[in-house]
Amino acid sequence: MDEEVRWLTAEEQHAWRSFVRLHERLGGRLSRMLQSESKLSAADFGVLVNLTDVPDGRQRYQDLARALEWEKSRMSHHIARMAGRGLVIREECPEDARGAFVVITDAGRMAIEAAAPLHVEAVRELFLDHVTPAELRTLADISDRVVAKLDDDPA
Repeated sequence: MDEEVRWLTAEEQHAWRSFVRLHERLGGRLSRMLQSESKLSAADFGVLVNLTDVPDGRQRYQDLARALEWEKSRMSHHIARMAGRGLVIREECPEDARGAFVVITDAGRMAIEAAAPLHVEAVRELFLDHVTPAELRTLADISDRVVAKLDDDPA
């Protein structure tokens, strides 16, 4: 504890708080719109997006949890709720008795296909329509760099 704290400058604090406020407000608004228009929570949508991003619509629990930054218990409980609604199923892993897969169902595919156009339009309306192409490229560069650093040093 002998290390000196590197306090944020006024400019750093403003930028950080603005980013956090943007993330919270935008995430909250998108979540509410998604829930009201498609009956999917933001967490449901995140799971389904990850599953549709892979060719066979299946991922190992641990890989999906890592992609979503979820703890094992949250993953297990949420997948159980989604399975109860018929959006996904759990499949045992024949190569690893302790492992399992999360697999999107036809109902899950229909749900994401119905929700995606609404979500994309909301992303455009609430975010993309308010930034320039240059700002968007800068944001992508910053995001990619920070995510790469986080991926290099997983906690």
